[in-house]
Amino acid sequence: MAVLNIRVEDQVRDQLKDMADEEGITVSEYVRNLVMAAIVPGYEPEEDQGDQPAPTTMRIADRQVLSLLHRILAHVVPEDDSEIDPRSQLKSARVIESGFTTEYWREVAGFRTELSKRDCERVLDILDMFRMITFSIRELEKDGVTVSEELSHELEFEGFDGNHGLESHMASYVEFLMSDGKWPELRPQLDRNDGGNSHSPVLDEYTRMLAEHRRIKASRDRGFHRKAYLLSLEELEQIAAARIHPSRRG
Repeated sequence: MAVLNIRVEDQVRDQLKDMADEEGITVSEYVRNLVMAAIVPGYEPEEDQGDQPAPTTMRIADRQVLSLLHRILAHVVPEDDSEIDPRSQLKSARVIESGFTTEYWREVAGFRTELSKRDCERVLDILDMFRMITFSIRELEKDGVTVSEELSHELEFEGFDGNHGLESHMASYVEFLMSDGKWPELRPQLDRNDGGNSHSPVLDEYTRMLAEHRRIKASRDRGFHRKAYLLSLEELEQIAAARIHPSRRG
């Protein structure tokens, strides 16, 4: 493990000591956690993850395009179509053409705020981590190494919290990815956890686990063997321990 030496003012050192004491850890551990958080930063909400807010105004060019699309749909969609109502399309065209701004919500109804590229990539990283954990446990058990039920449970992918704005959005992304047959080895874990609803926020826990997993991968050269990515029992225990906040570790 690499060692970093930094110089700070006495006042900064004292403040770090106070903060570390509050969490019951050493200054070195506290600073290391801050560095790991910088590598895998915790989420800071920038906007609501609910429905996309309706626009308060539109450019005339956008209004012309939307109006034309609504009128085209009204004429090409069969009247018995269960998803698109021709009369509703004509009504929406009239709203856009007349500039009734309080009715613009029709254009974004059902649209969610975007899940940022960064958060999408975090979901992918989390899924990859849990896949590697799952494969590692399987290989260890094949080799006769006992992985306790408690440890297996701590390393299980529970999905995300359905009542949390960001996490519920991440959960829907997971479902979208798995609908294409990706990460099938994690599906049984989601099924055991109410279909992937953790019922409590877990992103911070996953972030700490991911930081530890990245540290482990960076600590040694695994080569190019097909099993080179597998984790040892000790490494699995380290990742499971990282799930617990430093202030609550025994």
